[in-house]
Amino acid sequence: MSQPVLVLASRNQGKLRELRELLRGQVPGLDVDSQVIDAATAGAADPVEDQVTFQGNALKKAREISASTGLVALADDSGLSVDVLGGAPGIFSARWSGVHGNDEANIDLLLGQLGDIAAEHRAAQFVCAAALATPEGAEHVELGKVEGVLRTERAGEHGFGYDPIFEPAGAGKSMAQHTPEEKNAISHRARAFAALLPSIIDEVTKALAK
Repeated sequence: MSQPVLVLASRNQGKLRELRELLRGQVPGLDVDSQVIDAATAGAADPVEDQVTFQGNALKKAREISASTGLVALADDSGLSVDVLGGAPGIFSARWSGVHGNDEANIDLLLGQLGDIAAEHRAAQFVCAAALATPEGAEHVELGKVEGVLRTERAGEHGFGYDPIFEPAGAGKSMAQHTPEEKNAISHRARAFAALLPSIIDEVTKALAK
């Protein structure tokens, strides 16, 4: 088996599959199935997300994972930004209700907070920062966004997080009503990773040449 060169700072197998497919065929000599790995396979500890921006959290994770593994590291941080709430939940999206990862409680709280807000003032964005760091100290960060509005009630069975109440601009349906393929084509994370792709290819190519 070839030695790993790129580690994703996540234990999410869905994200790992997406990254491998994004890179498949893009870098000569790269075996994405053995040389692109997740944090668990690399034996890396989970960094503490204590920064105040998506970019800060993503870059901190990439830096720490790269330093601990000696590999090029890719990380992301994402969430929901609601205009009328001044950009909140923002970096607190996953724990807006006070319990990390409780999607239903997070949605219930947000819908309650926006209960009296008219449709024209329910603009929101899904935001993702993707960061790349290398053992040599090179760093790259890109942002991806999806503009939309917040619905007044849930719709759809796909996705996770706030997908059931977020309607991308012009879509006419919630993110959770998009198929996984449709969501991946327009998602904030897909856009951030696509913007970062040239840097990923460049740094992975350099790593392979060592």
